[in-house]
Amino acid sequence: MTQQNHKISIYVDADACPVKEEILKVAYRHNTPVFLVSNQWMRIDAGPLVQKIVVQEGADQADNWIAEHIGNNDIAVTSDIPLAKRCLDAGGIAIGPTGKLFSADNIGMAVAMRDLKAHLRETGESKGHNPSFTKTDRSNFLHELDRQICLLSRQP
Repeated sequence: MTQQNHKISIYVDADACPVKEEILKVAYRHNTPVFLVSNQWMRIDAGPLVQKIVVQEGADQADNWIAEHIGNNDIAVTSDIPLAKRCLDAGGIAIGPTGKLFSADNIGMAVAMRDLKAHLRETGESKGHNPSFTKTDRSNFLHELDRQICLLSRQP
């Protein structure tokens, strides 16, 4: 399987991704290849449309692999805001695991909020607790991933 054989591919920042099963479900429904990119081997029954990419350990190695391979009409699934921006800059689409669609209109604010929260954690002003991942988040993600693949499939 090579990326050139398909119009759309899905790239997953897989190490901490809570929606891997949902991604596979949608990918098989649309016959869309998936690249699960991680720093360690993942035990997941993936099937023939899925390539598991294991990168070297180290900060941003998976992010770098995704950013180097994503292109137009490809989708990245990540909660990493800087990676989402890199994917958008490369012409791809970025969706967070909660179903949040990143775009040119909202990525600047997302980067700024991420930086502000990091600063508040560093100064002790915030404990940095993230909200729990919910069934609604999972449902929103499924809907958005399916919607994006349908939109991309209709493009000439």
